Amino acid sequence: MHWEQLLSLKKQGDKNKRLRKEEADTRLGFEVDYDRIIFSSAFRSLQDKTQVIPLSKTDFVHTRLTHSLEVSVVGRSLGRLAGKQILEKYPHLSEVHGFHMNDFGAIVAAAALAHDIGNPPFGHSGEKAIGEYFKSGKGQRFKESLTDKQWQDLTEFEGNANGFSVLTASRAGAQGGLRISYATLGAFMKYPKESLPKKPTKNISDKKFGFFQSDKDFFAEVASELGLIANKTGNDIGFERHPLAFLVEAADDICYTIIDFEDGINLGLIAEDYALEYLIKLVKDSIDSKKYNELSTKEERISYLRALAIGSLINDAVKVFMENEDAILKGEFHVSLNDKSKYKAQMDDIIALSIKNIYRSREVVEKELRGYQVINNLLEAFISAYNNQFEGKATNYDKLLLEVLPEKHRVEKENLYERLLHICHFISMLTDGKAIIYHEMIGSFR
Repeated sequence: MHWEQLLSLKKQGDKNKRLRKEEADTRLGFEVDYDRIIFSSAFRSLQDKTQVIPLSKTDFVHTRLTHSLEVSVVGRSLGRLAGKQILEKYPHLSEVHGFHMNDFGAIVAAAALAHDIGNPPFGHSGEKAIGEYFKSGKGQRFKESLTDKQWQDLTEFEGNANGFSVLTASRAGAQGGLRISYATLGAFMKYPKESLPKKPTKNISDKKFGFFQSDKDFFAEVASELGLIANKTGNDIGFERHPLAFLVEAADDICYTIIDFEDGINLGLIAEDYALEYLIKLVKDSIDSKKYNELSTKEERISYLRALAIGSLINDAVKVFMENEDAILKGEFHVSLNDKSKYKAQMDDIIALSIKNIYRSREVVEKELRGYQVINNLLEAFISAYNNQFEGKATNYDKLLLEVLPEKHRVEKENLYERLLHICHFISMLTDGKAIIYHEMIGSFR
């Protein structure tokens, strides 16, 4: 792969490649991507979506929105630091093409800002709830009417693939999209493959999938424009990652490892003594003991250690990225940057403790169970009404139910797969609170 191609400013709908000089002087072309994402309704909805503690009103706890903002800040630092070294290694990128290290920072920041934009309500259990409605719930009745790949899209519903739909609105019959650059879309695409074939692989890019069948044509167009390396044959679509996707992933890994841990400490789910033991291992080379000992509250001490830890992990991730940049460009680097980090053991220890004390805490489990119930019932109600309307069998209840759909979701789709995916997309865009309101309303109807 080649950086000149990977940094494409082309946007959805452009007929020709876009040159940097065509962009407004007041904003870098890639900064426009960030602006469009942050002003989108899909991004705003993240303010009421679960990050760690579902539905919590506690001041300490992060939502998907605050998490995404923090990931974008870390991503910008990663991008700029890596970009500076890339431009030093390939001076023609700045001398001939006019790229600046801030371009790399803007691309990674925008992709990181959007990394959770397609996630359903109730955290990762929301994805599982949608998938299990089809895999083991009432949605099983649709299996024989779908292709294997369409069925896999639904039974393994994936927030990353849904995010690509949100950013591009490229699925059949959809309109809009945010028109962000192909470079940013490439950095967003952590799993540049379709849902099948699903097979054991050590390639991090194959861990999940990155687009639904309805989006595959545009996904392939973006990958081709960027010069991503194809790693599948025949009718299966798959590519090696855009190099900057590794930095987006690293930003997310750093934030959820450290900041979720901080949330757990502030909520009292993890004792401060544990925090000191685990975090100091990350910052022992940079900690100012005098300054640390002057801090009087737990929150101040944890905040100080958190900032130092994030700084250590950023510098290490950039080091790993640049050491492996040649292999990444050749499509021969198949693990996350964290897997090669000198702090991997420490991060693994923190994650293990977070799983035990935070992610599997009674409060989280109880509220995830509530999310399963809400999503399952919403899917059944809206899918039944939507299909009955198409088949001319809609009851008055069905018609009333469809009336509460937002206007942009009141569209006709003749294809069953498109109808099912359309309702999944609608529900995935609900906030935690709005999903519960719909659920209570449906319950009152019945």
